Amino acid sequence: MRARSLDKENTVKENAINMIGQGGLENFSINKLAKLSKVSVATIYIYYKDKDDLIFQLATEQGNEFADLILKDFNPNMSFEDGLRQQWANRYQQMMHRKAGVMFMFRLKESPYYRDFLRVLMERMKQQLHLFLENAIERGEIDPLPMETYWSVAHAPLYSLFKFHYDGSGLDGEPYELTESIFWQAFGLVLRALQKQSG
Repeated sequence: MRARSLDKENTVKENAINMIGQGGLENFSINKLAKLSKVSVATIYIYYKDKDDLIFQLATEQGNEFADLILKDFNPNMSFEDGLRQQWANRYQQMMHRKAGVMFMFRLKESPYYRDFLRVLMERMKQQLHLFLENAIERGEIDPLPMETYWSVAHAPLYSLFKFHYDGSGLDGEPYELTESIFWQAFGLVLRALQKQSG
């Protein structure tokens, strides 16, 4: 059996993530990947059983990587404002500096592989996020609400802004670029929507 080369394997992974992120799963093939990676198809099959195995492994690895990035410097005992701010800051770094992985994740959403990505991501994050929300509710910072409602208000706006940024155009078709000031302005609106108002 031929020996694995870590450098070649990493090149294959990186190229697969870029190819899927840019062209979608429907345009992805092992033959195209081998050509771009300057390896034989047989070399790729040293690392993966087939195309499904490759995409599954990439989805689970990306799920772990996303969890690492989102939970960086985050503690579920933080105040609601500080904890949400840290999650937004982490996502900002991820979206601005790891575009290939984010585009790969966006493409996965159109396929069954997204379940594999989400399973790993939520295994890593669910307990931390639930504890964070429970603490915020107990302190009277936010009202009780289902996780899906929380996510839709707390994070969906962020991903919408990044979609405009990646597309390079806004709703009117004019050029669009997400700046830090726009990003944090949106954060302020989300924070006010979720926090209990005093008085």
